[in-house]
Amino acid sequence: MAWTIKFKESFLKEFEKLSKVDQLKIQKYLRERIQTAKNPRDFGKPLGNNKVDLWRYRVEKFRIICQIIDKELCILVIKIGKRDKVYGD
Repeated sequence: MAWTIKFKESFLKEFEKLSKVDQLKIQKYLRERIQTAKNPRDFGKPLGNNKVDLWRYRVEKFRIICQIIDKELCILVIKIGKRDKVYGD
């Protein structure tokens, strides 16, 4: 079962600012681990408080914030950043 990965504009803007090496690592992680997983929750951690429906994945120093939409088999990638900045708003 393959999941579809969609990206919000906010993610794409931050993603473009990263180095090519970091971009490739993140793309590889999303493509090889998350997209092909039976359950993408096996690799991430749920967020709490006002971000209950969101999950985070860690790729080295970066955090990827996603929403998992089970009925569509879709992962909506919302945000990326370093730990000290990504959880802000």
